Amino acid sequence: MTSSSANAPTPGLSLRERDARAIAQIARLRFSPLSLIGGNGNRLIEEGGRTLLDLSASFGPAILGYSHPAIRRAVDAACASMAGASLLAFPNENAVALAEELLRLTPGRGERRVWFGHSGSDANDCAMRVLQAATGRSRFISFIGSYHGSLSGSMSISGHTAMTHTLPRAGLVLLPYPDPYHPTFSADEVLALLDFQFATTCPPRQVAAIFIEPLMADGGLIVPPPGFLAAIQERCRRHGIQIVVDEVKVGLARSGRLHCFEHEGLEPDLVVFGKGLGGGLPLSAVIGPRAIMDHAPAFALQTTAGNPVATAAGRAVLRTIEAEGLIERANQVGAVLSAGLHALGARQPMVGQVRGRGLAIGVELVSDRATREPVPVTMTAKVIYRAYQLGAVLFYVGLRGNVLEFTPPLTLSENEAREGVDIIEQAMIDAGKGVVSDADVAPFTMW
Repeated sequence: MTSSSANAPTPGLSLRERDARAIAQIARLRFSPLSLIGGNGNRLIEEGGRTLLDLSASFGPAILGYSHPAIRRAVDAACASMAGASLLAFPNENAVALAEELLRLTPGRGERRVWFGHSGSDANDCAMRVLQAATGRSRFISFIGSYHGSLSGSMSISGHTAMTHTLPRAGLVLLPYPDPYHPTFSADEVLALLDFQFATTCPPRQVAAIFIEPLMADGGLIVPPPGFLAAIQERCRRHGIQIVVDEVKVGLARSGRLHCFEHEGLEPDLVVFGKGLGGGLPLSAVIGPRAIMDHAPAFALQTTAGNPVATAAGRAVLRTIEAEGLIERANQVGAVLSAGLHALGARQPMVGQVRGRGLAIGVELVSDRATREPVPVTMTAKVIYRAYQLGAVLFYVGLRGNVLEFTPPLTLSENEAREGVDIIEQAMIDAGKGVVSDADVAPFTMW
């Protein structure tokens, strides 16, 4: 075998330098100089051996932290006698049992089926494609600020500012997601806009489904106004439009209920899971009516989807949520974290609003509390960079890149929550004093 001299390994390079030489830019979102060699519990271990408190769960998948004994045991057992590597040709116990458990735990009407994939992106993509085929309707509705994935289909029904490089699919209706902190559109105005669309340019008979985030995650951890999503659902029910709830980032106990849509009184037709379902392994799922999910054989195939190792991890996640009381823990520890961030906000004028549910919390940073003008994204990046230097890991979200996102492992302790708040406060103080320069964060202002 031969190798290109331009990409040949060079002795003495750091992990980050090797990453820059080998991993495509289109596959990277780097918010700090953190380079990892391990992790345990709610701590990550960077190159050199320093440990950092994880307040992100790696964008959400590490729902039980790192190296959790339940996942290790499940994966070890699945690998010790591996029941194939694919669900396509033959069933395996872990995949079938996980599907049965998801059906048991997820409210729904009538006979339903489960599809397995590798990520929220492919799960939403599958849902979109099968809904169009099964209903014979070609149009969809979603929200400005939504992020449903990065495959061609799931990206085409998303509405995040980070995705302006890819056009929405033809016929998509993007509605504003009402934000009580920035009331550009009230809930009533959005509902009136939807009614107007139905009456004019978007006949409801053309619409297959609406994709809903019950807590808008990458759009800024926005909690919808009470009753808004239920009113959306009522309109869609009236016209036979399917309700798809995207629980990828905020589901599975993170919000303080097993399903985030339960806060809104929703009764979805299809539910999409990803991220935390695999406990860090690639696993996603769609649950939907049999008439839709069984529309056609071999419609959405992925060779290793539903493999016995990833689904063993998924079963361990669901068992551990119950065994360790992680729904209640998300409420209890989330309340400690939220209270600490609210108290921090009373001392730090940069904090405009603290919002969220359970252990899905956003802190919006502003340059002026009166006008609620967002801080520049470079300031958000400086807070995150300084937090990294002080020993904590987190990311930012929002259409303006000014919302600190807290989605820690559900195993976070109250003391760790307080430790995280202390680090974030010091990071804000230091960032405000100019301890971190523009040059320091230039490589880390990612969207």
